[in-house]
Amino acid sequence: MKQHNKEALTEILEQYKAGKLTPEEAEQSVRSCFFTDLGHTVIDTDRKMRNGYPEVVYGEGKSPDQLADIFLAMDERDDHVIATRVSREGAEAVMTRCPRAEYHEEGRIITLSSKSTAPRMSKSVIAVVTAGTSDVPVAEEAARTAEFLGNRVLMIVDVGVAGIHRLFDRIEEIRMAKVVIVIAGMEGALPSVVGGLVDVPVIAVPTSVGYGAAFGGLSALLGMLNSCASGVGVVNIDNGFGAAYLASMINRQ
Repeated sequence: MKQHNKEALTEILEQYKAGKLTPEEAEQSVRSCFFTDLGHTVIDTDRKMRNGYPEVVYGEGKSPDQLADIFLAMDERDDHVIATRVSREGAEAVMTRCPRAEYHEEGRIITLSSKSTAPRMSKSVIAVVTAGTSDVPVAEEAARTAEFLGNRVLMIVDVGVAGIHRLFDRIEEIRMAKVVIVIAGMEGALPSVVGGLVDVPVIAVPTSVGYGAAFGGLSALLGMLNSCASGVGVVNIDNGFGAAYLASMINRQ
């Protein structure tokens, strides 16, 4: 049976009080409630208690074996685990050792969850809106993360300013959301337009989509930072995860 930190800590204190643990054993057990040292990685197992959500694994730069080690160690503590920026090779290594895991290839996310540990689904909605189809991989990262964190998600794709009538056709749906994540590359204009049409927070995500002068998303980032619409916040280039995490915190207030 898996134990969360609070339950495990209570048990350690009771065992120490009963004389079943020495001071040294109790100290070591308490330390293990807050982090797990795998040698190559130190997992923050206390983050859910501090921040409301467990640690999320960033997969890029980690070997397939390291990812599998981390995923299984986290699963031993809480079978609600997510890793982002995971390659197909990394996902296969995880799923070989943890067959219950599920890979969402377009968003490069791998998840493991169960009904008993998953957050209660929100009543309100996070809208994830993209300017173009080329922005969908970042949108998928945002959508899958938001769903994993217990949010209902509305995905609206390819409603950029080059054909703004497409946005107007969906604007009433977008207005029903409590938070809107707007994802765009090129000049990054869409968050400003959406920000001027809704009365909820807009989280803008610049993507690296665009020709040379887009500078890998820098043009979109600067455009979004200079938005004249009120209520628009900006995360880093291609950071669908960061947008979803922040949107989830807002949505669950």
